Amino acid sequence: MEIGKIQTLEVTTRKEFGVYLAEPGRTSVPGEKGVLLPAKQVPEGTKPGDTLEVFLYRDSEDRLIATTAAPRLTAGNTAVLKVKDTSDIGAFLDMGLERDLFLPFKEQTHPVTTGEDCLAALYVDKSGRLAATMKVYPFLRSDSPYHTGDEVRGFIFEINPDMGAFVAVDNIYHGMLPKRELFGGFSVGQEIRARVTRVRTDGKLDLSARDKAYHQIYPDAELIMERLGALGGVLPFNDKAAPEVIAKEFKMSKNAFKRAVGHLLKEGKIKITETNIQKTEVKK
Repeated sequence: MEIGKIQTLEVTTRKEFGVYLAEPGRTSVPGEKGVLLPAKQVPEGTKPGDTLEVFLYRDSEDRLIATTAAPRLTAGNTAVLKVKDTSDIGAFLDMGLERDLFLPFKEQTHPVTTGEDCLAALYVDKSGRLAATMKVYPFLRSDSPYHTGDEVRGFIFEINPDMGAFVAVDNIYHGMLPKRELFGGFSVGQEIRARVTRVRTDGKLDLSARDKAYHQIYPDAELIMERLGALGGVLPFNDKAAPEVIAKEFKMSKNAFKRAVGHLLKEGKIKITETNIQKTEVKK
């Protein structure tokens, strides 16, 4: 029987306060009762010899106990859980059971706050208790069913300015928004919709939060026109501006900016000077 996992166990004994469970077919050991499933968790009509699907964890008195409730997370896997409370020793996450899941300070990648959603993995610590860690990279999987061009949902759990944003696709698969995709518009804890741009040989996914260039050009052009309107019809730089300036102002790459500007120029909505970009309607 493994703590932190859902498994099928056999009812060996029934009592007023619940039933005892053991591995199916296991020969009973004198003095060994098995694992208790409290009465309020026992399905009506359950009798010795029946099998039940349960999750094993430790109760507030550190006793191994079973539950038929479905946990939001099982050992070795990852999920986004809400922080219910914090204390001097760590935080406590809601995993859908009567007892909350302990997240030690040393397993936090940043100090969490009550009400925050965080991506966590479940493991068994050295004392045999369940605990959570936000250091989830080793727990994520590389066998996703996705292909280049597929749309996915993910949770940003870490950002490295030199590499990009690490994303848990479906909260369980390895994904990354490369540095060139960031543009300063993302944060840890953010849920995103993205497009798979490449499936690496190791199964990890490269992502883009932007649409394909020929689709993205229209919303990018609209954003530029809105910004021109807010600035009185004149943008204080042209299409030769530094990538950092464009990223700060529009959260898009220089290439995307130039495509959108070229589209607007072709439609006659703007003109480009040596120092700025102007709406053609602007009166001198």
